[in-house]
Amino acid sequence: MILAAAALAAGCGSKTTSNSSSGADVFKTAGCGNCHTLAAAEANGRVGPDLDQVKPDEPLVERQVTNGGGGMPAFKSTLSAAQIKAVSEYVSSNAGKS
Repeated sequence: MILAAAALAAGCGSKTTSNSSSGADVFKTAGCGNCHTLAAAEANGRVGPDLDQVKPDEPLVERQVTNGGGGMPAFKSTLSAAQIKAVSEYVSSNAGKS
């Protein structure tokens, strides 16, 4: 039972997030690296787009994280507005800069 809960918490769209406003912490606790590659986060996910190649700008990341789409779940009910802003800034400022 504990192993099943841990496996679920590690997945993309995890409901287990910290209240941290650090973009790096949000990226880690929300399970972003399970789906996406981002060298700055030492993430090598292969399900979603490689963020180092896409190099999305902050408004795009914020919109995608908030609303989901293209196979990605929406995080607006799981993450606070501040957490979404923080992870959007983190991804956009670190993508492609390993």
